[in-house]
Amino acid sequence: MKPTELLSIRNWTVSYPGADWAAVDRVTLYLAPGEVLGLIGESGCGKSTLGRSLLRAVGIDGLPPGTEVTGTLDWRGGTMGLVFQDPMTRLNPLMSIREHGLEVLRSHHPRMLEVERRRRVADTLRAVGLDPGRSRQFPHEFSGGMRQRVGIALALLLEPDLVIADEPTTSLDATVAHEILRELCRLCRDRQKALLLISHDLGMVGQYCDRLAVMDDGAIVECRATQAMYAQPQHPYTRQLLQTHLPQSGIPPESAPLLRVQDLSKSYAGGGWGSKGRVLALDQVSFTVCRGELLGIIGESGSGKSTLARLLLHLIPPDHGTVWFQQQNLTTLKGPALRKLRSQMQLIVQDPRASLPPHRTIAEILAEPLEIHQPQHPNIGAAMLEILDRVELPRAYAQRRPRDLSGGQLQRVAIARALIMHPQLVICDEPVSMLDVTIQNQILELLLSLQQQEGLTYVLITHDLRIARALCHRILILHRGRAVELGPTAEVFAHPQHPYTQQLLQNISA
Repeated sequence: MKPTELLSIRNWTVSYPGADWAAVDRVTLYLAPGEVLGLIGESGCGKSTLGRSLLRAVGIDGLPPGTEVTGTLDWRGGTMGLVFQDPMTRLNPLMSIREHGLEVLRSHHPRMLEVERRRRVADTLRAVGLDPGRSRQFPHEFSGGMRQRVGIALALLLEPDLVIADEPTTSLDATVAHEILRELCRLCRDRQKALLLISHDLGMVGQYCDRLAVMDDGAIVECRATQAMYAQPQHPYTRQLLQTHLPQSGIPPESAPLLRVQDLSKSYAGGGWGSKGRVLALDQVSFTVCRGELLGIIGESGSGKSTLARLLLHLIPPDHGTVWFQQQNLTTLKGPALRKLRSQMQLIVQDPRASLPPHRTIAEILAEPLEIHQPQHPNIGAAMLEILDRVELPRAYAQRRPRDLSGGQLQRVAIARALIMHPQLVICDEPVSMLDVTIQNQILELLLSLQQQEGLTYVLITHDLRIARALCHRILILHRGRAVELGPTAEVFAHPQHPYTQQLLQNISA
């Protein structure tokens, strides 16, 4: 180990119990104080396994019992911090955000005064762009991006010598993602701490890394200075990652409106920007969606996108305004009438691993909507197998459980569960934000193909402007709960009118 190195691993191999292959295969890497190393690769290549295996150096084992780790590891630091990819499944739903932070400090600094613990929690939340005044709220009261910031804050609380950030910007819009990465890198470089940045987004994280290590099938296939790798990638797999292109949607159809939203508003109890102690999540939003159209809803974390999705499905009541679907006012419907209409409006969730019941088989998960809405269906089993074919999943997967499937396969299950009802409107809430670039493209191509085959209408909620530009016929820009811009995608991207839209577009190539 060189004197300038903080961490060094040689021939590092990780094998899961019962597997006849290595998840991490003879990896050699080093990290210096103040350095940012990007670990890039597709889902399942071994990135997260490598990151978690390093925690054994500080007495934390994030791997399944019986996992075999071999090789040489030299560590000159004290503590390590880990930022998980999916904070919703890592945060305790029964604890407030502040209690999460206090628990970390009580465990590691039992002699620290309680007032000092609270001050450090508030300072760390503020450093990642969260209002400390909301620290008494619970994880479910935060958006996905805000929960991601909480996860980053918890990792930084102990001022670790090495931060392992596992997909830290997955749920964040471009503006916030750049802010978080800039802050992480600044903290590490200023304090001479190392940062291992694990991601599938080479374009995003490459802008902040000193070096990039590209991982494929458990092995490092290329590791060089970032600028050199961008200028002249050596390995075919690296070139593939750099040259991936998104699918394109077709010409929008000319048809009558299917969905009409008028002056929709919603607020929640709590602090923050809003009046009378309430958070104004959505403020007088109006728009229409035509049959066969793909409308994109764009906005940063906390802009009201997910609240809008719940209102469109009438999962929560609005404070004001109406939602018209098939010329019926959803906000006034109840009981059987609402249930009948709701079956024609389906949701594809952002994180199927957290939302699909883990104890049920895929067959049971897919059959459930029919059992609820169409209990007299003549052959639910046949319908379930047919929908697996349509989303290009093997029929044998019907007997598997969610834990047995990859992220991309689970997203196909979520799509199948939505489409088994043959809906007219599908609301896609960040459907590919947690997937690597290659799998993202496969899922997006599948969604476009199904739209053409079935004549579906999509509302795509996303923070990824690249995806919106490639897929959407029109886009609606949300900012702090208000619709600040609405128009054809090409027109909005070419001539943005609102300052916030202009700021967002600057981050596409930033």
